[in-house]
Amino acid sequence: MTTTGTSTSTSIDWSALITAAVNAKLTQATTISTTITNNEAKISAYQTLQTDLSTLSSGLSSLATAVVNSLATNVFATRAATLSSTGDVSASSALSMSVSNGAATGDHTLTISQVATAQKVVGTSQSSQTDELGYSGTFSIGLEGGTTADITVDSTMSLQDIVDSINAQTSTTNVQASIVQVSSGSYEMVLTGTEDAADITYSSTSGDDILNKLGVTDSTGAFADVLQTSQAAEFTLDGISMTRDTNDITDVLTGVTFNLLQATPDGATVNISIEPDTSQIESAVETFVTNYNTFRDAVIAQQATSSDGTADSSAVLFGDGTMRDIMDALQNALNSTVGGLTMADVGLSFNEKNELELDTSTLSEILSTNLSGVTTLLSAQTKTSSSQLTVVNTGTSPQSFTLDVTVDADGNLSSASVGGDSSLFTVSGTTIIGAAGTAYAGMAFTYSGSTSQSITVTSTSGIATQLYQISKNYSSSSGALQTMITNLTDRDNELQQKVDDIESAASAYQTQLQTQYASYQAAIESANNTLNYLKALLNSSSSD
Repeated sequence: MTTTGTSTSTSIDWSALITAAVNAKLTQATTISTTITNNEAKISAYQTLQTDLSTLSSGLSSLATAVVNSLATNVFATRAATLSSTGDVSASSALSMSVSNGAATGDHTLTISQVATAQKVVGTSQSSQTDELGYSGTFSIGLEGGTTADITVDSTMSLQDIVDSINAQTSTTNVQASIVQVSSGSYEMVLTGTEDAADITYSSTSGDDILNKLGVTDSTGAFADVLQTSQAAEFTLDGISMTRDTNDITDVLTGVTFNLLQATPDGATVNISIEPDTSQIESAVETFVTNYNTFRDAVIAQQATSSDGTADSSAVLFGDGTMRDIMDALQNALNSTVGGLTMADVGLSFNEKNELELDTSTLSEILSTNLSGVTTLLSAQTKTSSSQLTVVNTGTSPQSFTLDVTVDADGNLSSASVGGDSSLFTVSGTTIIGAAGTAYAGMAFTYSGSTSQSITVTSTSGIATQLYQISKNYSSSSGALQTMITNLTDRDNELQQKVDDIESAASAYQTQLQTQYASYQAAIESANNTLNYLKALLNSSSSD
């Protein structure tokens, strides 16, 4: 008797069986991972909108308010000075100047009788600047009315050493020393005051009279050779004669610095015109247009469609309600009328893509003819019913309200309230400041009155102010976009935990199957071995 047949144990693909079983378990994880990937794409898109809105907000901050004072940082407070001249003088050669924000506008006429100068003296020729002079002594030096310092010289010191010693004390004495090489083998020491309109003072306190030895002073102690005398600046502004000890004049017109460069000839004048720097306004509007269109382009990208009219695969925020709300709010602000003007009056319009375009010639023209109208159209405006309440700052969220100002028996400002609530404003001296966290935050006033009164505060929000508030609110850390980003991030974290749990369970299942199938294979192999043994016995018996 002979048996036939083959074992099938080695033809079983145990690895394939395990992989198929584990993959069946991982199908849900794959689906969840796809959701996470889609959410991540939305988060990235929201972050792009958030960043673009933040940039838009930052660029609008200089247009959002229009308070004019020395602290103002808006473009409406910036000033530019134009110089011209009459007579035989170049305005730029006689005067340079700078103007701070909030400086009063107007025209002025300046004549300069003399510019301020510092005293400058020189010594006699020395044959070397590095050889030892052999002088020993101490002298005191400084400027008249200022602080002096003692300079000690020993016999080993050269002319250069003495110069270095004097300059080491310049911050105290305001006297500088230098060496002029007149010719080969001829060196002279020059002393110069660093402040105008003050003479150099000198006295020999012990030992050799050093400056006399160097020919700076004569036998009487006076300076032997004065290259330049000290003198004050003398000038006339708008017919008012003035004198200053410096050429850098900062205390004549508030916020204006004059740098006197040279005297003006008889009959010649420098004409000064201080006006709002409209170029800064133009630049800010151009920046706004660029930033708005950057945000708008990001929105357009999220509204892209495929050839069949459905949302493009890259438009992950297609039909998103928050994005639509932002665009509606921005466009409503842009289409508003403030003070009888619209955005078209300053050269702004929408193109076929609903992006902004700016006609710079239109903007330039209206800035030159109706600056106050442009200011009202674009920025926040706050006015008060009392001349005793001056607006220092409107903030970027101006309010209209009645401010009740209370003055104590001594005539000092004690509180400011709205509707009986004094916590809305803080008072410091004559300053009234809107409390942080309230609707009045950012608003500030000064009060010059001596009696209690109720004052009406009226505010309007221009287009730039509205756009600033919208873009800032939506892009803030507590805004709607951040809420969407946070919710999606939290959801992804939850989904990722599910993926991790599924993958962990699948891994454990794989280990279980590997152990189980290894047992099956061992059992099959054992059975096959037994079968082979029986076959051998039967075949052996048959052959006998």
